[in-house]
Amino acid sequence: MLSLDILLIDDHAMFRCGMDMVLRSGLAHAEVLEAGSLDEAMRIATQAPTLVLLDIQLNGLNGLECIELLQRKWPAVPIIMLSSDATPSTVRLALERGAAAFVSKSDTAGAIIATIQQVLRREAGAPTPPAIGGETLERVRLTPRQCEVLDLLCQGLPNKSIGRRLGLSENTVRGHVQAVLGLLQVSSRTEATFAARRSGLVG
Repeated sequence: MLSLDILLIDDHAMFRCGMDMVLRSGLAHAEVLEAGSLDEAMRIATQAPTLVLLDIQLNGLNGLECIELLQRKWPAVPIIMLSSDATPSTVRLALERGAAAFVSKSDTAGAIIATIQQVLRREAGAPTPPAIGGETLERVRLTPRQCEVLDLLCQGLPNKSIGRRLGLSENTVRGHVQAVLGLLQVSSRTEATFAARRSGLVG
């Protein structure tokens, strides 16, 4: 069995240590190469890894600036962005810059592993549709109203503003938001935004 070579670029040694354990325990045949900066990663990675886990907050060039350089060196290698800042604007910017996925540092180990596995399946050309929290797109059924709420949620609007846009009470919007989170099998608005954008549920 071929090894799964993961290049982890993060300037916090303790986080790298914890992530190394998560990756090795959650992914079969995982080999983790750690680097504290882009320069260090370029020096120690003698061949293209299977994928890159890249922190946004790095000394020197930040992770968003590193994406283009990494893609130029390894155009076929997917990059998963890591950050403690998982606001919708940050997620959107990372994906627009070319990241294959976004992982919040506050996510559970299981959620991080699931995201990595999804990216690997997509890169391998697996015929199954993209997953959202373990469900396939065909099994996610939103009502027209839920789609409207999700679209405004992904724009970063709070419940009160969504209610004003749609002529709904804040309590009604809150119920729709909870229903959408449940259908997408996510636990936060940020996760819902990421799942919806990656799956094409919203533009």
